Amino acid sequence: MIGTESISRVIGQDVYDETGSKIGSASEVYLDDETGQPEWVTVRTGLFGTKESFVPIRNADLTNDGVRVPVSKDRVKDAPKIDTDGHLSPQEEQELYRYYGLGDSSGQQYATTDTTQSTTGMATTGMATTGMTDTTNTHGTVGHDTSGPTTDNAMTRSEEHLSVGTRNEEIGRARLRKYVVSENVTETVPVSREEVRLEREPITDANIGNAMDGPAISEEEHEVTLHAERPVVQKEAVPVERVRLDKQTVTDQETVTDTVRKEQIEMEGAEGTALDRDRDGRIG
Repeated sequence: MIGTESISRVIGQDVYDETGSKIGSASEVYLDDETGQPEWVTVRTGLFGTKESFVPIRNADLTNDGVRVPVSKDRVKDAPKIDTDGHLSPQEEQELYRYYGLGDSSGQQYATTDTTQSTTGMATTGMATTGMTDTTNTHGTVGHDTSGPTTDNAMTRSEEHLSVGTRNEEIGRARLRKYVVSENVTETVPVSREEVRLEREPITDANIGNAMDGPAISEEEHEVTLHAERPVVQKEAVPVERVRLDKQTVTDQETVTDTVRKEQIEMEGAEGTALDRDRDGRIG
């Protein structure tokens, strides 16, 4: 059997019928107000899981594969169409008991109904079904959400709040790369050279000795070596600067938009449905 401690494990599980055929997936669990134990589970069926049917889980088993219920897939498929709006009325629960041929928590047994069997003539007066309300003892509505056991006549309303933060993630890499380029450099450098010019000087007592050296009349050659400077280029690699990578943090403003959900609580009564839209405690 499935107890209240297993409710959280039931939600989202695959539901299989008595032959092992998959019916759908469990959506919500409804408790019996008399016993506080799981009584019904809504199962999403159809191609896209858009339909929900009530299936009894009083005698169901929870296995590693999912939830196995003691009814057939076809039986669930043709079950009464009841809105899964968070509660079951006594009339809706009696209809489900009749359809599945089950008894309620008080022991009242209902005959199984199908598409060829009429329910005409079945007594409904005085049935002590779970969740029925009389003038001497007030109970909570049969079949409520699994957010918690019934403790009082209040319901908790919740809503989502948007919490925005930041996380640090890598967006790219930067590196230093050194490569060689060539360029022409022009420099002006002074150069000197030797040139020959002819100088004549008269014979004097100071140089007559050198003038009379050698034959009086003869042919003679005298050679002088000339010199000149040529530009010489040398290249030397010298360090000129150091380059490094540095990081700095820049803060920008970015707008984030998302959708949040919130619950609204409405009251259903004899006068219709009213909604406390401004949450001031007054209906209307």
